Amino acid sequence: MQVYNGINDNNKDLSVALGFFDGIHLGHSAVLNSAVSYAKSNNLKSAVLTFENHPKCYFTGCEPQYIISKQEKLTLFESFGIDYVYFLKFDEGLSKLKADEYLEFLNKNLKPKAIFTGFNHTFGSNREGNSEFLDKNQTKYGYEYFKIPPVKVDGSVVSSSVIRENLKSGNIESVNKMLSRKYSLKGIVIEGEKIGRIIGFRTANLLYPKHLLNISRGVYSVEVQHKGREFRAIANFGMRPSLANTNIPILEVHILNFDEDIYGDELTVRFIKKIRDEKKFNSLDELKAQIKKDIGEVEILWKL
Repeated sequence: MQVYNGINDNNKDLSVALGFFDGIHLGHSAVLNSAVSYAKSNNLKSAVLTFENHPKCYFTGCEPQYIISKQEKLTLFESFGIDYVYFLKFDEGLSKLKADEYLEFLNKNLKPKAIFTGFNHTFGSNREGNSEFLDKNQTKYGYEYFKIPPVKVDGSVVSSSVIRENLKSGNIESVNKMLSRKYSLKGIVIEGEKIGRIIGFRTANLLYPKHLLNISRGVYSVEVQHKGREFRAIANFGMRPSLANTNIPILEVHILNFDEDIYGDELTVRFIKKIRDEKKFNSLDELKAQIKKDIGEVEILWKL
């Protein structure tokens, strides 16, 4: 898979998927699979045209709060068999392009033979471009357009916004269904205050990735991957109110039946279920008792 920062005319006659693809959920998967399938059936190459930064962040000046990192997005794109990925920087010039100008820009550089989008995809200034616009311009630009219908899970339409709300509320099980995989993040293990050793529960502390949406604070049943090995674990995400409050949220992971020095190593943490909300305890003894109880709940979940 080739990745480009910006668009160019190196590759043409493509099967193109359009979208931001934050999370790459089941709806996104349908778009990507369709684009790749069309490309293979018609002896073409497949491509994704997306943005480096979310348009909302450009217009509002907000800090990015993404579901997955750029690197994870690329890894997932590659898993679908995408040949080319184009990351556009959403800036003043791009924001002012009208829908027809954007489509002209797309055709000039990629000359798509097919375009795939989700049912609610929009583009161009004032979001005037949509599925109807792409449909009516097929003959003019010589492409086939395919609008992928919504995908539902438990009666709800799968979308990045719904997944964000579920992450904020701690509904990890619903998130995992909509992603069709366990929600995960990666981080480097940093040194903490080593309180875990004092109370008998060593933890691997990870700084939460800066541009990812903060999940609901609390305790979770998780899986951990370390150097190709898989472990069962329990994780706490929050400000450590029972100890010295941190300035930024920390992800503390206690790996069950594990006692190795892994400072500086990368961990992948996959979330399974939220056990409880963040809580302040009056003493280390109270905290220790609660951790034992939490681990018991996690062990029960693993046996189910």
